[in-house]
Amino acid sequence: MSVVEEFCHDISGIDATTALRVRQMKSKDFHWYSPILTPVLADCLADVVVTPRDTGELKAVVSAAARHGLPVTLRGGGTGNYGQAVPLKGGIVLDMTRLNKVVEVAPGSIRAEAGIPIRAVLDAALATGQQLMMYPSTMQTATIGGYLCGGFAGIGSVRHGVIRDSGMIKSLKVMTVEEEPKVMEIDDPSLILHSWGTCGIVLEAELRLVPSQTWIDCIATFPTYGDTIAFGNAAFDSGLDIFLLSAVEKRFSRFYRSTQQLFDGTRDAMFSMVDENDVDKYFELATRFNGIKAIAVNQAKSQGAEIRPIHKTAFNHTTLMALQVDKSWTYLQVVMPNPFTPEMADEQLKRFGDEVLMHHEYTREHGKARIGGLPLIRYSSETRLTEIMKSFEADGCMINNPHIFKLEDGGRFDPDGRKLKFRQKVDPKGLLNPGKLRSLS
Repeated sequence: MSVVEEFCHDISGIDATTALRVRQMKSKDFHWYSPILTPVLADCLADVVVTPRDTGELKAVVSAAARHGLPVTLRGGGTGNYGQAVPLKGGIVLDMTRLNKVVEVAPGSIRAEAGIPIRAVLDAALATGQQLMMYPSTMQTATIGGYLCGGFAGIGSVRHGVIRDSGMIKSLKVMTVEEEPKVMEIDDPSLILHSWGTCGIVLEAELRLVPSQTWIDCIATFPTYGDTIAFGNAAFDSGLDIFLLSAVEKRFSRFYRSTQQLFDGTRDAMFSMVDENDVDKYFELATRFNGIKAIAVNQAKSQGAEIRPIHKTAFNHTTLMALQVDKSWTYLQVVMPNPFTPEMADEQLKRFGDEVLMHHEYTREHGKARIGGLPLIRYSSETRLTEIMKSFEADGCMINNPHIFKLEDGGRFDPDGRKLKFRQKVDPKGLLNPGKLRSLS
């Protein structure tokens, strides 16, 4: 028997398949956003896909993988954009989506298994009068484990900060990859955050909750993109209770099909979620920057009117909406200088012309504004994409390159070496997602 056949024999009774169609489907994620990653990762394919139903089955799978020396690539909802869930070295794709239970909801916290969709966690919190501090625009599909190991910020980050700065993670339960796997509880989430499943298998996450509020979906439109950014800067500093500030220029309107009657391409726009008690003040502030109210509606009414919920028009959902219309676009991740001025916003818009469409998300880091650009790029070549990145960098911007599959190349991963030291402890054979860490290449 082959090593894979011996492995499958050892885990008999646990859901495992070598069917080509399933392996192909489960070996892909949203790296197709990148015309650079798509051909590079095209031939990466798992040898077997395993879907354990509980921690006991997971432990048996991990033990057998360690015994046979098979690579293990973790998979949640598959919404990552950098090939996080793509098995570079074959082996096992470990589908975590059946570990999907809410374990406990308590005042101020919720504990859930790693494979549960974030929407289900939010719903469980809301049922007790509480809510998550933040969540991704892909929460319907994205899992808790995938978000914490692959994400950085989300809806709510303008209020609570980016994941690593927010205090939203109280503790994590992690399984080691050994012939006799161990389960450990860690209260230092930085060891796991944005590690792409290379630093242990997250079993459960305990997340902080805050009292639930009624958030109103708001759209304000402006005559220039500089006005939009000027308003965003003022709204961030205003003390208004805002859960989302997402700026997009007018040329995005053709991708926003369900809101085209509100965002029709004649004016730039700020898409926001605002506490119901601050909506009037939000639009009053907008008028100081030549803003006009397009809509203010709660999510129940927006669904009734068949208007896309605002949280599905933000972050990389914006990129997804564009690609669903025209696949010639790609995107960048750009951290803007602080302060990010309206003048710079207008100058960059003019400089790049029709080749780049501007989109900025407001988040908070260490109490200050962290404005992240997610511009759409009309892709022509890797050389031209590099030129555009260098042009942004010349303005004092920082690029977190989304067209890479090495963790260290996309931004800060492990500046003090703590993650790699922890990885050696939880994965002594180096079986987790091999090939994703340049440090170990």
